[in-house]
Amino acid sequence: MNSDSPLSNSAVPSLDQDTTKYTQELISSCLEGLPTFEESRYNTSTSDDPAVKYIQPPNPGWKFGEKIESSDLGRKWMEGSKLEDDWEHFDADKEDNRKIYALMISGIQPRPIAFISSVSASGEENIAPFSFFQALSPSPPLIMISAMNAPRIKDTTTNIQATKEFTVNLISLPWIVQANAASIDAPAHVSEWEVAGLTKEPSTHVRAPRVKESAFSMECTFFDKYDIVHPDTGITASTITFGLIKCIHVRKNVLNARGVPDPAKLQTVSRMGDISYGLTTEAFRLPRPSWVADGEVIEKVLGKNRQLDLVGDNH
Repeated sequence: MNSDSPLSNSAVPSLDQDTTKYTQELISSCLEGLPTFEESRYNTSTSDDPAVKYIQPPNPGWKFGEKIESSDLGRKWMEGSKLEDDWEHFDADKEDNRKIYALMISGIQPRPIAFISSVSASGEENIAPFSFFQALSPSPPLIMISAMNAPRIKDTTTNIQATKEFTVNLISLPWIVQANAASIDAPAHVSEWEVAGLTKEPSTHVRAPRVKESAFSMECTFFDKYDIVHPDTGITASTITFGLIKCIHVRKNVLNARGVPDPAKLQTVSRMGDISYGLTTEAFRLPRPSWVADGEVIEKVLGKNRQLDLVGDNH
């Protein structure tokens, strides 16, 4: 660590003979030049302030039919899209797969992370994070995870297909470093649970344990799967697993007055591009538009806009 680093001595982990390459990279690459976590507004250990602050939505005076240029924020945003030279185009059939992958994980973000606990047919337990993950349906309650099959089929995919059970544990900020450690390419005889230092909590409906550190966990059974076959090579490139939620466990201290998770208390971590992760520090609310309530007014506004467009075209 150079002498110009803004980090205080207390913020820098001590190095000893057991220090790993991972820790060295974390210190040299990820910490230097950045504010410490203690300096961030997300550190609630010394403050009662909420981790997530609610702000006003952008352009609250917007009306139906108005273009994005109706606000200063919108006009500035559109300045980068006026000319053909403002765009970069990537042909997925011609680009290298690694480039497309980098573009997807950097552009499709933030993504929720499913921390999956599964058990093999022989009883070996596994945990691993997946950011190709999403909720699909409330009735029946379904989630999905997608796992790439290269360079080999993931243990998670194999385990779920063999035992038909797993748990999905949402990752919160206080234990993101432990969850990240579980993505290590450890040999078969090494337990990711031990490497990550996480705690197994017995499930009530499935064999796979849930993660005690997780404030929001779902016990799931195998519902279906879909193998994604590459149209050119015929290789099964990825496998999508659909899980039927059997039970949801939520810590009481992350619930709000309505009995659902409060984002400020849950502190969910999301996946960004490359090795970056994100957390929400600001949020805003937007009402759901209703045609029953406003349809008549919207029809009038759109009619006026069409007339103005015709006048403009004639000139």
